[in-house]
Amino acid sequence: MARTSHTLKLSGVRGGCIELTLTDAFLCVQRTGHFNRKEYETDTRNVLWAECAGTMVEISLLVRKSAKAAWSFVQLNGRCAHGEEGTACAFTDLLMTAAYAGTKRQRRLRVLVNPHSGSGNAVSNYSKKVEPVLRASRCLVDVTFTRDRGHATEIVKELPLDDFDAIVTVSGDGLIHEVMNGFAARADAEKAFRTPVAPIPCGSGNGLSLDLLGIQDGSDVFAAALNAVKGQPMSVDLMSVQQNTERVYSFMTQTVGLLADVDLGTENMRFLGSGRFLLGFLRGVITMKHCPVTLSVKVAESDKTQMVHALHASRARFLPQKSNPHHSQSPSYGSATSVDPNGKDPGSASTAALPALDYASSADTDGWITLTCPLLYVYAGKGPFVSREFMQFPVSVPDDGLIDVVAQEVGSRRELLESISTAPQGGNFWLEHQHYFKAHAYRIEPYKPGGCFAVDGEAYPFAPFQVEVHRGLATLLSPCGYYQAKFDFPSDYETRKDTDDEEAGCFVCAS
Repeated sequence: MARTSHTLKLSGVRGGCIELTLTDAFLCVQRTGHFNRKEYETDTRNVLWAECAGTMVEISLLVRKSAKAAWSFVQLNGRCAHGEEGTACAFTDLLMTAAYAGTKRQRRLRVLVNPHSGSGNAVSNYSKKVEPVLRASRCLVDVTFTRDRGHATEIVKELPLDDFDAIVTVSGDGLIHEVMNGFAARADAEKAFRTPVAPIPCGSGNGLSLDLLGIQDGSDVFAAALNAVKGQPMSVDLMSVQQNTERVYSFMTQTVGLLADVDLGTENMRFLGSGRFLLGFLRGVITMKHCPVTLSVKVAESDKTQMVHALHASRARFLPQKSNPHHSQSPSYGSATSVDPNGKDPGSASTAALPALDYASSADTDGWITLTCPLLYVYAGKGPFVSREFMQFPVSVPDDGLIDVVAQEVGSRRELLESISTAPQGGNFWLEHQHYFKAHAYRIEPYKPGGCFAVDGEAYPFAPFQVEVHRGLATLLSPCGYYQAKFDFPSDYETRKDTDDEEAGCFVCAS
């Protein structure tokens, strides 16, 4: 079927001509001038605004100059011919209808900027990239530059959330941790968690932005700003971390051992960006310091094959099916949705406080296992990416109601060093000495002092703690409704599977 198209020709305000062609889903721009002819096509979703006033036409959009290029912000200004004002207005109306199909225009955004995040470029990124996109989109913006750790939590605790459509964090993942715990501290916590959060990547790791936007766009500030303007609500699991009488909320990761040392021990290298994690990892591999903890897990699944099948099943509603013998009869633990998976309408969430803990009592031993082997680190969380260089949880699903728990045995230095090359694609998942569980909850008991414990990259006391998951409690803005991390079986899958089957269970005993 031929595509319907509409064309508008303009005279550029700085000379030259602009020809615009609008089809069902794309806007094609051809610009001719004294020097060059420029042509590009972009999805109408990438159009921020279009309007006509008299003969003047203004269009703001994001374009990619080539397939692998970063996004660029473009403003087109031109005049239509006298007598063509009606045609120009009809064209911009059609373009705006396509650009904001299913999305509210002029969102009310509460923006929090952390000037100290990452290598310190958040303020510059906000003024040069984020603010122009939000202004072009006619968003109503209330911005605060945070002073110190905990400032965002205090702001969110008192925020009149009904006045805003989303909270935007211009920072690393630490500011999102503060926002989530600000929600949790409110009397209307459950309702507060229905307020979507949209991250703008300005930190060292930017794991959540990579999860939402994918490896190509996850570090692109323009792409993240577009998600703040047009992303759709996606329910995601949240985790409770209980330590003594304290309860904090984690949206991404908890870790002890080598990778906690890597995260917290390289704070003085923030100027290196995510490169600080690689340096810290190499230092840790040299020392091979054991993680002095006992790990107990309430396991839902320990079969890696089944986890990959479940991941594919969760994507089935979003992605076209491919003919693959490994994708048949896929189980599913949950799927990403834009509504509460428990059947609640996000717009009518109750004002109740947070859900109770189901596994607070250590007397609960049903279904728990304890690892007895020496460990290098324990890493648990939600979302595939920890950083651009490390996809630690490749089979993570936004709202399956389960925590992905990784326990890395003390293996060879060679194995760990070789894993660096495949870590961005999730290759660690298949390591011989890496246990991977889908869990309802887990417990950590240190048996020696002196270690590090990080929650969403923030330091907490190295003391016993327990984590459990709350399905679909929090809300993020997403362009697609699922984590954008590609992961599949390796080419030598059958050989690895046979080896895994022979060795499964050698280091794990029931509680």
